[in-house]
Amino acid sequence: MSTPGTPVLAAGCVLWRPALSGHGIEVALVHRPKYDDWSHPKGKRKRGESAEACALREVQEETGRRCALGPRLPTVRYAVDGRPKEVAYWSARALDGAFTPSREVDRLLWLPPAAARTRLTQPRDRELLDAAVTTTTG
Repeated sequence: MSTPGTPVLAAGCVLWRPALSGHGIEVALVHRPKYDDWSHPKGKRKRGESAEACALREVQEETGRRCALGPRLPTVRYAVDGRPKEVAYWSARALDGAFTPSREVDRLLWLPPAAARTRLTQPRDRELLDAAVTTTTG
């Protein structure tokens, strides 16, 4: 049972693929109509689910893609409706699959990191993108 001070646990990924141009990478951003924002795929952990399993599941649910987890990224902490939330993140390479719009995520964009950085709604997501790019291309 959770209490108001107990963090909501979630996980997600900065999902990337080699750029179709053959130069650099592209990063997947998801649009959530409920919040009208652009972010990285992420979601709440289910009871008994590891952070890694949650990240893989959320990427699949929100982008339609399977992925391979890469380096661990910083954990992001913030409050939602006054309750603390902790999101564990990984850099992840996109594998096979196809996007299907849903009520939760209605659009998916693949953008070069610089364009993704300006499209992201939250500053904390830009920091994650920067960390992922460093581990992916550096």
